[in-house]
Amino acid sequence: MTRPAPAGQRGGAGAGLLIGAEALARLMPLHLVVDAGGRISGAGPTLRRVCDGIPLDGARFDAVFRLRGTGDRGDDALPADGGRIRLQLRHPPATALRGLAVALYTAAGQPDGYLVNLSFGIDLREAVQRHALSECAFAPTDLAVELLFLDEARSAVMAEHNRLNTRLAEARAEAERLALTDALTGLANRRAMDIALDGHTRGGQPFGLMHVDLDLFKQVNDTLGHAAGDAVLAEAARRLREHTRRGDVVARVGGDEFVVLLAGVTAPRALAAAARRIIARLEQPIEAAGQTCRISASIGFTSSVLYGRPRPDRLLSDADDALYNSKRRGRGRATFARPAPSAAPHAPPD
Repeated sequence: MTRPAPAGQRGGAGAGLLIGAEALARLMPLHLVVDAGGRISGAGPTLRRVCDGIPLDGARFDAVFRLRGTGDRGDDALPADGGRIRLQLRHPPATALRGLAVALYTAAGQPDGYLVNLSFGIDLREAVQRHALSECAFAPTDLAVELLFLDEARSAVMAEHNRLNTRLAEARAEAERLALTDALTGLANRRAMDIALDGHTRGGQPFGLMHVDLDLFKQVNDTLGHAAGDAVLAEAARRLREHTRRGDVVARVGGDEFVVLLAGVTAPRALAAAARRIIARLEQPIEAAGQTCRISASIGFTSSVLYGRPRPDRLLSDADDALYNSKRRGRGRATFARPAPSAAPHAPPD
């Protein structure tokens, strides 16, 4: 190996020390040796791996590497006095490197080329992945791999943190959904209906409201048992969903009581027609516990546009009163609830 100490600087300890190729490879796995003619005469094992498929020994330096940031020089020759350099492979994958070039001298003090120690710099992660490098590809004193491990550990922690946040958000959303859902029927529950009513009235969105109570349901429960009763409730809920739209809200608010919010449907005639369709569908036979069950429904309904200042409690109370009027008149009926004069449009505030 040529001597790394320049002429005039060989008097100190270790000056002019000869370093064997094997020792140099262990100390600097990414090194490059360039002779005085600009040809590559040696390279470290890691650099050879990075240049996989590219013949190095005897190749011209400027045929394999392109210097970056050479300014106005316009060539790819190493600077005469060495120093910091940045270079890039001319062949794919065009890996970028940076390092320090040190001029070499013969025993007689004549220029004899360069020893270049290279590193990946900030492109370390990409280079390790691209060239499948392991810890053995770096010098034992090189902190690059430790920094890479720390970065990977940080990335792993952040990824796990993000996954945990996602799971927590999903769990929170599921808990909120369950808190607003009737467990038996899958419909909205009373709390969900209260939220929907509050949102529609606060937002000034017109809607129709129905209070539905199943007729003859107690008879099913008493004669066939609660399992059959649950099956009938689940089927009644399914049929109610059949006759409502995506933007409507159907809620089970009691044992066999349901409330239906019909967004944008406000005309009494349209609400009455919808109520008749629901009653007709609920009166169709239901199979439960090996038996054919028959139920019906009584309905009270009203419209938010009939109230000067729609209030959820007032609308629910009026629909409930209308429902019991239907019950008193016989099952399978729908009754329209007219608001009290004080609640009608243009009435003075309460």
